[in-house]
Amino acid sequence: MIRVVVADDHGVLRDGLVGVIAEQQDMEVVATAADGAQAVDACRTTKPDVVLMDLEMPVLDGIEATRRITADPQTSGVRVLVLTTFNVDEYVFAALRAGASGFLLKDVRPEELLMAIRIVAAGEALLAPAATRHVVTAFVSWPAEGRPDPRLVGKLTEREREVLVLVAQGLSNAEIAGRLVVSPATAKTHVSRILTKLGLRDRAQLVIAAYESGLITPGG
Repeated sequence: MIRVVVADDHGVLRDGLVGVIAEQQDMEVVATAADGAQAVDACRTTKPDVVLMDLEMPVLDGIEATRRITADPQTSGVRVLVLTTFNVDEYVFAALRAGASGFLLKDVRPEELLMAIRIVAAGEALLAPAATRHVVTAFVSWPAEGRPDPRLVGKLTEREREVLVLVAQGLSNAEIAGRLVVSPATAKTHVSRILTKLGLRDRAQLVIAAYESGLITPGG
């Protein structure tokens, strides 16, 4: 059972999300939050698998709430899935740096939302295809302060760098396995080793690392 916290300051949208999730046999909403502070408290209390996080909320915004959730040893295992709109790319970027595992547009279809929750709960990153390019372009234009040193990629083997590029292109472990003609287990092992070597949290951060290291470039 996937345990979900829904955090959004708009009651109608929040209730709608709860209703969609509640209909699923493999999911349950364990708490809701109307602001970022409530979201942090809810995660500490209920230890969910995934929190749907609105970014613009009162008391504590979604970016800071995400940072606190992912930095706290009690809740570091919680996956944050950000809900956003096209015109807040800079906030999405900040949320990814704060530890979010992915983002979706708020006009996402219910079936896409549910699939996203399952993907993120399984430890994968989820970046909305329609908005990923905008976010990546915004990311690489930001100052380098606070970013991982691109030389870290030098710690990777040639095959691991190849896998990192495929991850950044949005391929799943199964798709990477097919591309490289290896088993899915081998592909998963490569991804796990890359995360460990680079000291990163999940695939969303691997995408960022691939771009900031120059392995791939926006539009490339």
